[in-house]
Amino acid sequence: MRYSDLNKAALQAELARVKQDYEALRGHKLNLNLTRGKPETAQLALSNDMPHTLDDGNYMIDGVDARNYGELAGLPSCRKLFAEILACKPEEVILGNNASLQLMYDLIAKAYTHGLKNSVRPWAKEEKLRFLCPFPGYDRHFNVTKSFGMELIPVPLSETGPDMDLVEELVKDPSVKGMWCVPKYSNPDGYVYPLETCRRIAAMKPAAPDFALMWDNAYVIHAFDGDETPFPDMIGLCRAAGNPDLVYEFASTSKVTYAGAGISCIAASVENIQYILGLMTFQTIGPNKVNELMHIRFLKDLDHTLAHMKKHAAIMKPKFDLVCEALEREIDPLEIASWHRPRGGYFVSINLLPGTAKRVVALCKEVGVAMTGAGATYPGGVDPQDTNLRIAPSYPPLGEVRQAMEVFCTCVKLAALEKLLA
Repeated sequence: MRYSDLNKAALQAELARVKQDYEALRGHKLNLNLTRGKPETAQLALSNDMPHTLDDGNYMIDGVDARNYGELAGLPSCRKLFAEILACKPEEVILGNNASLQLMYDLIAKAYTHGLKNSVRPWAKEEKLRFLCPFPGYDRHFNVTKSFGMELIPVPLSETGPDMDLVEELVKDPSVKGMWCVPKYSNPDGYVYPLETCRRIAAMKPAAPDFALMWDNAYVIHAFDGDETPFPDMIGLCRAAGNPDLVYEFASTSKVTYAGAGISCIAASVENIQYILGLMTFQTIGPNKVNELMHIRFLKDLDHTLAHMKKHAAIMKPKFDLVCEALEREIDPLEIASWHRPRGGYFVSINLLPGTAKRVVALCKEVGVAMTGAGATYPGGVDPQDTNLRIAPSYPPLGEVRQAMEVFCTCVKLAALEKLLA
């Protein structure tokens, strides 16, 4: 039945029934968490042989002793692996330590204090700084630019990527300094930007000469439903479009090996890389090359890495199937929400009846299920329609995901009925 087809008496009867279900769930005294996209313990255990690659006591690779200083951009063999993953060139890659988010923050900080390669002046000396934020999106991205006082400009995101008509108009303003993108299995919807959208983004002509396309390819090899599909080399597309310095691409092994001890990278044009390395000379002696050595011995090359990711997929897919099947069974017939079924990444995004997302989060909390806060997927944390929520089922065991989705679906129904009867 569609709730919109019910008269007031039928809605009230359904509300009474759903309230009974809700009270029964409250009695279970649950403590479940669907807030953050972390790998579960079984996924981390897939890499437990990695530290043993150092058991032979040999730390030499590429003619370098990984224990010593040097190689500011990272070990050549490890840069080559990331280049294979991103379909770019090894000389376009700089390696970092655990978190790619740290590299993103650091790039914005460098732009703020020193400017980027094509900057007229450091961003700190600009009168106004604005940044394009496709939504729903990743709250940590938005907060990086917000922390530097930038104005966050919302740009609607759909299965075809950011609204490019709007983007192309907005970048005519020289105060617009960049745009965040998660182009493959986007956070939170799981969209994959089509090739034609990638080409259109690469061909943009921003008024700001130092516009920074922040291309966070965090999930480039994180399919869990079907084989991994190749994704275009965005650096190459930008170069072909006459914008070689436009894009800064990021990735990491945080959801490949150990989330707390991975390797990150930034990839860009060789000229951008040389400029960044010039600034890094005053910042660091180099990344953790022993960790890089472990990773290259364990992951070896792209084929071995993709085979390793298949093991992750076997753990992830049942959880996402459970989430989507619960929504299809319990919510879809009522026509009170919409969502996209992802084939990779770490999240499911759901759009509820306007004005109910905060209520659903509160109802879930009362029963013992923690959800990411309503509005987190919007720039500035404000969802003007109070409609979008992000579900992160990766970390809890399958049984807990099942329990949490029973609670979630009940809360969605309850909030929808309250709204319709208000």
